[in-house]
Amino acid sequence: MKGGRRRWEMRAMDEAIEAPPLSRKQRVTDIQENVELRIEPTPAELAEIVALLDLVALDGLAFTYRLHRTAGGRVLLTGRLRPRVTQTCVVTLEPLESVVDIPVEDEFWPTPQIEELAREATDPDTTVPLDWPDAIVEGVIDLGPVVYESLATALDPYPKKPGASFQWSQGADDGEGQESGPFAALKRLKDS
Repeated sequence: MKGGRRRWEMRAMDEAIEAPPLSRKQRVTDIQENVELRIEPTPAELAEIVALLDLVALDGLAFTYRLHRTAGGRVLLTGRLRPRVTQTCVVTLEPLESVVDIPVEDEFWPTPQIEELAREATDPDTTVPLDWPDAIVEGVIDLGPVVYESLATALDPYPKKPGASFQWSQGADDGEGQESGPFAALKRLKDS
């Protein structure tokens, strides 16, 4: 659920501007291998996420995960996100509830390794990974942005109730062979 090199660069710029709506920092040296852990936002964090994602409601947002240290000082995150989300139907403007159930995988690399990857990415002959890793900064990873970004990318950008349809009409025939409606009125003004 990552967006590549640009995501890392944008995140670095965004972090300088404002804090993420959800932050759960973990020191790499304190990682417990093969232990399932859970992140649940506070009511204030939940309210901020609802506002940022323009949701009607967000219930049961919990992220269960495991961390594994790998070669080169890297950390692998695997987890699952299963909240109930209420969005607004783009056709009827009524609340539309759905359950998001997505697996989440992410990698955290020491900052020097990411900087080296960024340098390699400028070389057209080098193949770089599509999934860009997140940074380990001063021995700490932040799991909160991963949870927020995974949820944001899993949402339907145009939620629509089953059976709802939008009928667009530029104007109807007024019975005398003339179209009616705002565009027909503008056309008559232009033609006169």
